[in-house]
Amino acid sequence: MDSNSIKKLLKKVQKGELSPEKALQNFKDLPYKDLGFAKVDIHRAIRCGFPEVIFCAGKTPAQVFNIADQIIRNGADLLATHANREIFEHIAVKHKAVRYNEMARTIVLRKSRRKKKGLILIVTAGTSDIPVAEEAKETAEIMGNNVKVLYDVGVAGIHRLLKNKREIYAARVIVVVAGMEGALASVVGGMVDRPVIGVPTSIGYGASFNGIAPLLAMLNSCAANVAVVNIDNGFGAAYVASLINNTK
Repeated sequence: MDSNSIKKLLKKVQKGELSPEKALQNFKDLPYKDLGFAKVDIHRAIRCGFPEVIFCAGKTPAQVFNIADQIIRNGADLLATHANREIFEHIAVKHKAVRYNEMARTIVLRKSRRKKKGLILIVTAGTSDIPVAEEAKETAEIMGNNVKVLYDVGVAGIHRLLKNKREIYAARVIVVVAGMEGALASVVGGMVDRPVIGVPTSIGYGASFNGIAPLLAMLNSCAANVAVVNIDNGFGAAYVASLINNTK
């Protein structure tokens, strides 16, 4: 339940459309809904500005469905990450409007119309990094941001990046997704006077150690405006970027 849902509930009580007893029952579900296997934080949007997000890996389709159903029934936007098509189809049986991005492995259902503000630019070093970038894109968009993407502009062909200076300079926050040696985050950081969030990916040959090499490279960036999230964590990068973008 978000702040708008609470206001609507209170207005119904004020108009006599809902009894105080029934309204009280809604509030009794706060601060979470206990499903036994999960405790759904249905008022997280009030505290944190965005509803609980479902991490689907390790959960059964039935478990994800029941969590998603609670979130949707409470009037919140739905974002589920690391989801497969089986989970999506399980949810879509009841909630027809849900959308699945197979590359990003995300399930989304937007119920609110958040006001879009500054631009978040998502940049990838290579095509293989796009799935992580797509997760970041889906996250940033459902959180109400203007989002643009710039894919396959890594340092192996730096002219591809430099050709897009207008988009780079227009962004308020930049998310850089890169595997291999992860150098792109430092390069972009050296071009701009705004936050750059590095996302190391597990893309690369053996010595990249499934993302450890780009993670360490980004952590050791000499560009002071570069911050780093965990390996393959496009969701986390976009969430932080959204908080920055919407800070007055």
